[in-house]
Amino acid sequence: MNINNLHLSLTPLVSLIAGILILVAPRLLNYIVAIYLIVIGLIGLIGGSNFHMR
Repeated sequence: MNINNLHLSLTPLVSLIAGILILVAPRLLNYIVAIYLIVIGLIGLIGGSNFHMR
């Protein structure tokens, strides 16, 4: 596997960060879920399939 062919989508990355934050600070669950939903909604509206990190 060539490292240059590795594509990382933005949506799973946001989900992973949100999950880690919930595990670390469960008191922030409401805020993390709200921010997650807003970010995923914006990615969907803008067209998240076009955002890839190389």
